[in-house]
Amino acid sequence: MPFTRLATATTPTCHLGLGLAAVARPGYINLGRDRDLGEDRSVETLRTRTHELLDAAYAQGVRYFDVARSYGRSEEFLAGWLLTRSDIDDVVIGSKWGYTYTADWTTDAERHEVKDHSLTTYERQRAETGELLGARLDLYQIHSLTPESPALSDKELHARLAEAAAEGMTIGFSTSGPAQADTVRAALAVTVDGEPLFRTVQSTYNVLETSAGPALAEAHDAGLTVIVKEGMANGRLAAGQAPDAVRAVAEETGLGADAVALAVVLRQPWAGVVLSGAATAGQLASNLHAAVVDLDEDQLSRLAALVEEPSVYWERRGQLPWH
Repeated sequence: MPFTRLATATTPTCHLGLGLAAVARPGYINLGRDRDLGEDRSVETLRTRTHELLDAAYAQGVRYFDVARSYGRSEEFLAGWLLTRSDIDDVVIGSKWGYTYTADWTTDAERHEVKDHSLTTYERQRAETGELLGARLDLYQIHSLTPESPALSDKELHARLAEAAAEGMTIGFSTSGPAQADTVRAALAVTVDGEPLFRTVQSTYNVLETSAGPALAEAHDAGLTVIVKEGMANGRLAAGQAPDAVRAVAEETGLGADAVALAVVLRQPWAGVVLSGAATAGQLASNLHAAVVDLDEDQLSRLAALVEEPSVYWERRGQLPWH
């Protein structure tokens, strides 16, 4: 498991990772991107921004970086950074397949990405990822599994993924939607020749959406590394958008609302890596303060009262505009 590399890390931020969904394409659903990115979203401008974020993250102890075929040029940007930092050999690199980026570097595309969990798509995207990241790729995940995904029952696909695992690749999956817990449990039951196929799971979990928690605890107990995405609820928990309870706790701790939100996730005993989706160096630095936030029981109780019904949370997420 590549994540054993993190076990020897001693920095407080070693269990925080950086995801590039928000900075490697001009359009995304995170709130506040108009302010964060400004008007110049050329390929070179975002490449430079991404490299600066990767430099800052690594300097502050971050050792996991997360990309996907559908995150615009995220794999390309990360691969370029790795080439310029050939001395770095202690990071873990994860990517995902199953969505194809279709926005053609615009913010107003009718469809920004197309989902397809077929074996054909896996083979095509695995080759595309391999051309960019090569041997630096540690983890390859099925992107956004749901209970109805054919990838949960496709035996031929499972066999091909198991072949990749036998060659040293770690195989994982991510989840999305109100039935994340069902998806996690279904994926835990997938085996090839009697052996579990998946070694990691990446799910949405934050103070507003906690429904996957029990299933993620089961995954952790089964030996999977749990990666948490959208700990900031796509910007809903950032300072300008955060509920009053988050802002109040942030004021009490003397740190940002984002640090408080991510600290709640970090304290979960099953959370292996918690992703920052920062778009600026300032956001990244503030996010990383989560590693030193100390929350008491009263504060945790007030934050726990913010939980929404999964159907409500995911309906609202689905309505977020692409900025």
